[in-house]
Amino acid sequence: MKKIEMKTPLVEMDGDEMTRILWQMIKDELLLPFVNLKTEYYDLGLKKREETKDQITIDSANATKKYGVAVKCATITPNKQRVEEYNLSEMWKSPNGTIRAILDGTVFRAPIIIDTIKPVVKNWKKPITIARHAYGDVYKDTEFRIEKPGKAELLYTSVDGETQRQTIYDFECAGVLQGLYNKDSSIESFAHSCFKYAIDTKQDLWFSTKDTISKKYDQTFKLKFQEIYDNCYKAKFEELGITYFYTLIDDAVARVIRSEGGFIWALKNYDGDVMSDMVSTVFGSLAMMTSVLVSPDGNYEFEAAHGTVTRHYYKYLKGEETSTNPIATIYAWSGALRKRGEMDNLPELVNFANNLEASCVKTLLDGIMTKDLVNLVDSGVKVKSVNSKEFILAIKERLNKYYN
Repeated sequence: MKKIEMKTPLVEMDGDEMTRILWQMIKDELLLPFVNLKTEYYDLGLKKREETKDQITIDSANATKKYGVAVKCATITPNKQRVEEYNLSEMWKSPNGTIRAILDGTVFRAPIIIDTIKPVVKNWKKPITIARHAYGDVYKDTEFRIEKPGKAELLYTSVDGETQRQTIYDFECAGVLQGLYNKDSSIESFAHSCFKYAIDTKQDLWFSTKDTISKKYDQTFKLKFQEIYDNCYKAKFEELGITYFYTLIDDAVARVIRSEGGFIWALKNYDGDVMSDMVSTVFGSLAMMTSVLVSPDGNYEFEAAHGTVTRHYYKYLKGEETSTNPIATIYAWSGALRKRGEMDNLPELVNFANNLEASCVKTLLDGIMTKDLVNLVDSGVKVKSVNSKEFILAIKERLNKYYN
């Protein structure tokens, strides 16, 4: 077949460990034979981030603002063990956190559902989309450990020199301190992104925090959402017959479990991180989740919602066979290619992305899958467990049928 041509590059952000291996497999087998792939490449592997003192992460985010669409592989966020393992000069921040802060976007995550795998929560009939605020909170915190008694204070000094001071705690022993922040502008962007996404997808929007405990921080989120809804989106929601409501996060969890699904659940940064893993696991696997960062000015970054699969990577280095599920990474590529095709008016590229996803679903429905899914399939369906390469080749076999 003649390869599909692209007009504008994607920003390609490579990653770490097993997902980096899968990244190359996916390109070699599922993309390059069909698409004359045009990307601006950034290596966000931990070694390159160390080499550039993390400047490459910043550069990749700025490139996304330039080109509008990016696709990202999973990356390591180093802890103390990783600092020693990779001989790092410092414990670099999460690449995702850095990119999200620069793009000022909202992460939308939704499960990839197939008929042969039923949700663990039996009444969930439709996908639940997690809208995760992608700025600030614990991902941009300041923290340190204290080793002796003393008074911890929160101090703010305005640009004109006015100060506000409040005691956090009088420590009678050693302990830890953590400072979080957020911005009205980012919270407002988060709200606008959620309301627009709900309108685009014609889904109800739920939002939850814990404003009864956090009477300034969380309450700001609640009030901003309500103000923006009332002033900008209420009429459109009513016209479409969709709803917006706020409730405390503990109440929301109970409501979500009892629901049938089919709505968007907006959450602060950390809450969204945790709940997206819960939702994806209930529907099947962390590897069966789409994830896209949408910024208010129309930039998109598609990624896998899971980590770098370290355990499988160590097996791979020993020459052992691995059965790592590549679906989320494939869908990151298909999502980015589809959006690139939509923005550049390339129906062939949009159609290729659709065919790639359909080939993934057909492979799974045919019972060919990686080990993480085998025990989740309804009894009576014949399944065949395969390694990662065999799974990708099975997808390629079905994808070829669209073009031969």
